[in-house]
Amino acid sequence: MHNIQNNLIYLRYQNDIIIITYLNITTMEKKSEVAFSGKAINGFLMLFVNLAVLILAIVGIVYSIILLDENNGLGGWLLAACGLVLLLNIICWCGFLLLEPNEARVLTWFGKYSGTFTRTGFYWINPFYSSKKVSLRARNLDAEPIKVNDKTGNPVMIGLVLVWKLKDTYRALFEVDTQTMANPGAGSIGSDTRSIMNALERFVRVQSDAALRQVAGQYAYDDEDAQTNEPTLRSSADEINEQLEQKLDERLALAGIEVVEARINYLAYAPEIAAVMLRRQQASAIITAREKIVEGAVSMVKMALQKLSDEDVVELDDDKKAAMVSNLMVVLCGDDSAQPVVNAGTLNH
Repeated sequence: MHNIQNNLIYLRYQNDIIIITYLNITTMEKKSEVAFSGKAINGFLMLFVNLAVLILAIVGIVYSIILLDENNGLGGWLLAACGLVLLLNIICWCGFLLLEPNEARVLTWFGKYSGTFTRTGFYWINPFYSSKKVSLRARNLDAEPIKVNDKTGNPVMIGLVLVWKLKDTYRALFEVDTQTMANPGAGSIGSDTRSIMNALERFVRVQSDAALRQVAGQYAYDDEDAQTNEPTLRSSADEINEQLEQKLDERLALAGIEVVEARINYLAYAPEIAAVMLRRQQASAIITAREKIVEGAVSMVKMALQKLSDEDVVELDDDKKAAMVSNLMVVLCGDDSAQPVVNAGTLNH
């Protein structure tokens, strides 16, 4: 924890006298995860010790009962001592920890954060530490498509897939309310691993929904004019995904969550305008195809006239050329097959 001292000067007017006041304001950085620095003993060693103490305590209790039957005054003291040892032994059994890879235990000492235990294996710590186990493994979120308005106001359906994992256990448990979020609508507090991770997943789902709406609203679905060269949701996937990851990082950092990958996996027009937009796309495609057809037909007609003129096949005046061009354009640009007509007369009237 670092303290930053800032000296601020305030000017006050009192009876025409300027009074200068210095104020010291202390700001503290937010706490983050720290490693547990307490004593951790090998679990198998403590297991052997606990078993030995348990056996000795039971033997001592049995022996003290025998002494009490013999009216020996030491029996009562021995029974009390063995009972106390047995009680402490039962408490010690609560101090065992078993951690698998990519798991962690957040330890608190009567409400005070004491650190995060991440060593894999079987250990024993002070049983008066409260611990909550969390998973550090990567988790996947496949969000259902949601309806948003793009930059031009068109409603679109957009969905994302998100891979995330827990990075800062302190922020995950103490910066966001994962305790009551684990059991919404219930009076109990969620403390098991599944409840805590489900609460974090709900937090991720809500924030990813907000981030997706924010990013989708900054871009159009596609470039309708095909002249602006602006990035769109359909054509600029890499840029959109990069910005989406950035927005998610900003929102999920509060909960100590790291975004591994975020990608848009579904994109379509909303059902109410999908048919209209499909017809617009079809019309645009037809216009583009017609332009290519006309361009090809003009070049073919030009080539035909040039060939007829260069090789002196036939002499055509302007009217005949215009009629020929008209016929060729109809044949080449028409959708139906042309029906040939045989002219049995001559070219001259």
